[in-house]
Amino acid sequence: MIVNRINQNLSEDRKILSIYFTAGYPNIDDTVPIIQKLESSGVDMIEIGLPFSDPLADGPTIQASSTQALNNGMTTALLFDQLLDIRKTVHIPLIIMGYFNPILQYGVEAFCRKCAEVGIDGLIIPDLPVDVYHEKYQHIFEEYGLINVFLITPQTSDERIQFIDSVSNAFIYMVSSASTTGTQSGFGDVQMNYFRRISSMRLNNPQIVGFGISNKETFKDATRYAKGAIIGSAFIKFISMNPISEINRFVSSIR
Repeated sequence: MIVNRINQNLSEDRKILSIYFTAGYPNIDDTVPIIQKLESSGVDMIEIGLPFSDPLADGPTIQASSTQALNNGMTTALLFDQLLDIRKTVHIPLIIMGYFNPILQYGVEAFCRKCAEVGIDGLIIPDLPVDVYHEKYQHIFEEYGLINVFLITPQTSDERIQFIDSVSNAFIYMVSSASTTGTQSGFGDVQMNYFRRISSMRLNNPQIVGFGISNKETFKDATRYAKGAIIGSAFIKFISMNPISEINRFVSSIR
């Protein structure tokens, strides 16, 4: 049995740094160069954002990048075209993060098949409820060897967390707060207590923290009780102002 690259990554003895960026931003042809530069800069995992016109969980920075990418002409079909040869040069796990509507429009099975063809390892779909996935779509994802990652927040009940853990087969995306994505200067006692509480539940799947991680301090805080952390808004701000060749400077500032 082939081990999914995400699971391979999680099994290694280190804290994982995952970077999120929006496909087709800042420029339509930046998707592959950004992925390649992130890998060569030492990032462990990449989340490729599929832009959507109504991104409910995203803060203003990611929303603006989505709007720009759509204006640039980014579509689901174009993203798959751009990723066609990605596995010739990139070896770390790649996850597509997007909303369910464009996936449904493309066709869930067709989307999963295409993901498998180009070498995508998993999906994060914030607005696909875990029970709907479990009842309707899990068998399709598994057929194509795709991992589906679910989100939990400080408001998610223990019972719900246990159910998500039972359906998951890689990691759980632990949202640091109940707000939308964005950067912040540090985590307070409430958030650190939440990280501790989830850690003490001893779930089967490790947790990776997202939302509010922007620098070395917040990365260190987020990974004190978790396996890794995801940086999105801070990276998008960086690439909006700096050339792709400078990405290694951003990554080295985090760890």
